[in-house]
Amino acid sequence: MQDLNNIPTQEPERQGYFMDLLSKEIEQYTKDNGQCPSYYVATFGCQMNAHDSEKLTGILEQIGFQEAPREEDADFVIYNTCTVRENANTKLYGHLGQLKKRKEKRKMLIGICGCMMQQKDTVAYIQEHYPFVDLIFGTFNFYKLAELLYRRIKGDEKQVYEVLDAPETNVENLPEKRKFTFKSGVNIMYGCNNFCTYCIVPYVRGRERSRTPEDILEEVQRLADSGYVEIMLLGQNVNSYGVNFMGTSPILEANPDYDFPDLMEDVCKIEKIHRVRFMTSHPKDLSDKLIDVIARNPKICRQIHLPVQAGSTEILKKMNRHYTKEQYLALVDRIRAKLPDVSLTTDIMVGFPGETEEDFLETVDVVKKCHYDQAFTFIYSIRSGTPAAKMEQVPADVVNERFQRLLKVVREESAKATARFEGQVKEVLVEDIDDHEEGYVTGRMDNNYLVHFPGAPSMIGTFVNVKLNEAKGFYYLGEIVND
Repeated sequence: MQDLNNIPTQEPERQGYFMDLLSKEIEQYTKDNGQCPSYYVATFGCQMNAHDSEKLTGILEQIGFQEAPREEDADFVIYNTCTVRENANTKLYGHLGQLKKRKEKRKMLIGICGCMMQQKDTVAYIQEHYPFVDLIFGTFNFYKLAELLYRRIKGDEKQVYEVLDAPETNVENLPEKRKFTFKSGVNIMYGCNNFCTYCIVPYVRGRERSRTPEDILEEVQRLADSGYVEIMLLGQNVNSYGVNFMGTSPILEANPDYDFPDLMEDVCKIEKIHRVRFMTSHPKDLSDKLIDVIARNPKICRQIHLPVQAGSTEILKKMNRHYTKEQYLALVDRIRAKLPDVSLTTDIMVGFPGETEEDFLETVDVVKKCHYDQAFTFIYSIRSGTPAAKMEQVPADVVNERFQRLLKVVREESAKATARFEGQVKEVLVEDIDDHEEGYVTGRMDNNYLVHFPGAPSMIGTFVNVKLNEAKGFYYLGEIVND
């Protein structure tokens, strides 16, 4: 391995050093083989994971890799994992089984990172059953991809393993390959302090750490100057932004009570940004101040994702959600009073330990009263290491029957909510070519509804006015209306 005595000790300069070293290796590989090595990053899970993957792909392309169109074509495959539900593990192991056969026939590298790797029992299982995996790293050091990859390529380690128990530092300003050229997510905080009894996230993402306002606003300004028109502010619980700031800040010195609504207002002041979204809100922390900020700022999209998880106060208490059914419904009423056109979406879990039929019916009642535009429904999944895993579980057949009943109600209510916009003209950001109908494009309204309508690829990244001719459940068919 090359002498590494003179490498920088500070980040991100240290990673830049390893990227430069790897670039030379890739350049030589390309000369020897007549083509660049290819990569494929497979992302599972939430918006935070998706944004992390943009950084992974940015690092790889800075080094000299080219993106492969399909996983099976890649010389280097990375799985950025999620561990919220049990089937995530099963899905990963299925992929690894296929890659084992592929790796026996050709030279390739395999990496696994993300939330699942923060669980020691899962990592031990992978090391025992899938020893051919080259890189294993977690959520707190994904920025070290170049350094870890260099160790694997130039060192004598068959498998490079580095998973930290807690974050050592937070590294921004890494290369990124963003999925879109006109909209992007921006992390405003990392980690979670809520410790819902069913959730593994605080254990794999760590405690809450907030980026300084200056750091966030500078990133948004750079994106605006590069032509981005829509920003989504990301965090496990954006409403609690302001905990454990990472760095000094003149803004905070002037206003020690600076919070998420203040940040939203400052982001809206950046002229070239046309739309501002945020994800995700915890109901216990969504303040009346934030509702007022949304109401007076037309740039902030009229969509709030407000996970309820369950409608029973007793189950919510067991979940450690810190609100009652009545408090949640009162919050929804306050939101709708100030934002009558808002689209509300939610997450609902069926089959939490101890859930009775009466508890389940309370959840159904919340769905009927809240008139959600969309509800993402899940069956409770045991996550080892969480308090709920030790509770008495509901029989699977009972859970499945309740889940189907809930789906029916959700679909009925969502269809009614969607239909209220039929016939109206709405501003739509064109996002992509429609992959179902030739000659069509697809875009989103500010309330996050998808719209499909006739259009050309040249329209992607622009705003157009579209008449919503027909509601189709969770999306619309429409046509452009010229001014």
